[in-house]
Amino acid sequence: MTDQDTSGQSAEGTGKQPSPQFRPYHHPAAGWGAAKSVTRFLIRERELVDGPRAIQKMNHEGRGFDCPGCAWPDDLKGLRLDICENGIKHVTWEMTHKRVDPSFFAAHTVSELATWSDAELEAQGRLTQPMTYDPASDTYVPISWQDAFAMVGQALRGLDDPDQAAYYTSGRLGNEATFLYQLMARELGTNNLPDCSNMCHEASGRALQAALGTGKGTVDLKDWEVTDALFILGVNVASNAPRMLTSLAEAHKRGAKIVHVNPIVEAGATRTIIPHDIMDMALFRSTPTSTLNLQPRIGGDMAFLRGMAKAVLAEAESDPKALDREFIDRYTAGFEAYRELCESTSWDEIELQSGLGRAAIEEAARVYCEADRSVFSWCLGITQHEHGVDTVREIVNLLLLRGNLGREGAGPSPVRGHSNVQGNRTCGIDHRPPKEFLDRLAAACKIDPPREHGLDTVGTIEAMHRGDVKVFVGMGGNFALAAPDTPYTSAALRKCDLTVQVSTKLNRSHLVHGRQALILPCLGRTEKDIQKSGEQATSVEDSMSMVHLSVGMKRPASPHLLSEPAIIAGMARAALPDSTTPWEEYTEDYDRIRDTMAKALDGFEDFNRRVRLPLGFRLTQPARELVFLTPSGRAEFSAAELPDVVPARGMLKLGTMRSHDQWNTTIYSDDDRYRGIKNLRTLIFMNEADMRDRGLELFDEVDITSTAKDGTTRSVSRYKAVPYDIPRGCAAGYMPELNVLCAIGDYSTQSDQPLMKNVNVEVTPAG
Repeated sequence: MTDQDTSGQSAEGTGKQPSPQFRPYHHPAAGWGAAKSVTRFLIRERELVDGPRAIQKMNHEGRGFDCPGCAWPDDLKGLRLDICENGIKHVTWEMTHKRVDPSFFAAHTVSELATWSDAELEAQGRLTQPMTYDPASDTYVPISWQDAFAMVGQALRGLDDPDQAAYYTSGRLGNEATFLYQLMARELGTNNLPDCSNMCHEASGRALQAALGTGKGTVDLKDWEVTDALFILGVNVASNAPRMLTSLAEAHKRGAKIVHVNPIVEAGATRTIIPHDIMDMALFRSTPTSTLNLQPRIGGDMAFLRGMAKAVLAEAESDPKALDREFIDRYTAGFEAYRELCESTSWDEIELQSGLGRAAIEEAARVYCEADRSVFSWCLGITQHEHGVDTVREIVNLLLLRGNLGREGAGPSPVRGHSNVQGNRTCGIDHRPPKEFLDRLAAACKIDPPREHGLDTVGTIEAMHRGDVKVFVGMGGNFALAAPDTPYTSAALRKCDLTVQVSTKLNRSHLVHGRQALILPCLGRTEKDIQKSGEQATSVEDSMSMVHLSVGMKRPASPHLLSEPAIIAGMARAALPDSTTPWEEYTEDYDRIRDTMAKALDGFEDFNRRVRLPLGFRLTQPARELVFLTPSGRAEFSAAELPDVVPARGMLKLGTMRSHDQWNTTIYSDDDRYRGIKNLRTLIFMNEADMRDRGLELFDEVDITSTAKDGTTRSVSRYKAVPYDIPRGCAAGYMPELNVLCAIGDYSTQSDQPLMKNVNVEVTPAG
């Protein structure tokens, strides 16, 4: 059965495109290549004045704004240019002078816009005022804010059950708006709060919670500055967290060991020139960012980690110092069962499942044993698998063996992607909220929140498809493209009675809508937010639990834009006419929101004062203080069997990923500089031997067919094959184009995350 057949289309549209090019990249990450790319982008977007001005304000304490891109922490030394190529592009993208106003919508039907590429849609510019879908003309037409809120309120009040609505959150939403959003949903009576973390780091949170009693990493940037060894797993540093390059370069300069573990050796795992290091730039002097690169098969990280643990335990037989027995005995539970599991797991099995030789794994283990302090950092290459939770717990197992927790320079450090995705979860976006959180929320806000678990992202899509969820509200993001199984997700959205998208730019999710639809335009992170009490600041939490303020600098793109807190408050007032929550007062002064958050959220006490401190404040992590909120009161070893990740004969394991010139679903161009690609997105990277087996050469067209757990198939056609340094049996290609291959039912039974990096595919010459 074929559920989907999609022909490859370029990001720049369906017309004649420049010929694709592939030239392997052998230069340092960042450096002059990044400088040239940024300059070209600023010229293309006509932001040669405001762009550089914004660069001076981004990621600076005091009156600066937080980069709307990744969640890497701000430099602790107050670096003047704590920026990166992708961050500058993202800010410039938001600051564009182009506008999508009512005249644009009047000139283009939704049916016509649906034929445009996603890059073309977003390239039209900023949304300027609220719009609603008119089925008679198949266009979006203007609507007043008051009438838009009334439409939302009427739809929500008319539901038979509050669980017939779902409230999605993208990682760009600030803490204050996040708190109001979850408060509205819970006052309405539902925990249906899906978010982008359901597709990204849900596995990390569940694993760390089970092992350590906290759903976050325990390290901060200071730990990165003093650690002896860094293990970076499943991360494309130069594209996903480019400012990490500075930390890697500094670590190498002071003699730390850096081990990258990824099926592809990305540019950020080789060497870099940091643009703000003026002398290095002037002398074209690069710094290594790695001392060892290992390429496991897709999904083979857990076996690799098990092999490291087996080697550490073997080393301890001759050198007892290889294990921290005092730490293990005092602070952990389950060690003996884990040791027995490691000893009973054969090297043959470890080598088969990891795709790595024993000698390479033992070399990594030697680095670990020789380091007094180690940090393990990971991203979606670890989490988007069936066994993602088990793999993160295996990371914790390794850390516990040598007491790499609760001391400077050591611990787990997940790399969160979007700028406030961690803050979203901290401030209440959680479809499975703990009782303690709901109790505090009830006391602080005088509401009776529901106690039953709500729907996550996959559950929401399935419920919309069944007709059980009738209203979908999206705060930011591009849900239709970010989610798995694109045709299924699109069909689910179209079954809704009402879809509401709060956005800054036109995107695919506005064209895949319910019977009624609203586009509500909001302020961007770079823009001034003026309310009744004056200029407002919002807060965000980075991937290392630092909370700080962000203040916009630019006049809003349109006088009709509202802030996200104002939009949420407007919807809440319309949906909850008898509510005693002071929605209007919250909108007038965000300090009032923070005062309530200080009562409702653990760790946010004295919020308004602490968030105004230089660099803000760090949320307490009990596990960092060796306090483990687990059933045993100790850090828990896990003892999971290794999964079988070897692809079946004739099949490949496909992992989806971003290109370098892309941020989440926003695509800036069809180029991927660090992987040597120009003018092409509809491609599949393959091992050269796998290509030979199929009679393929560079840019030969192929059909890619995935097989889901339930036996259904999904296909894309006429993609171009590109030979690449990736293990045999593995392949890679770009999201969101290849999200169509990930079936809605193919999600982890451990984390409920879609298996975006573990898709079973067959690749054949195009028919």
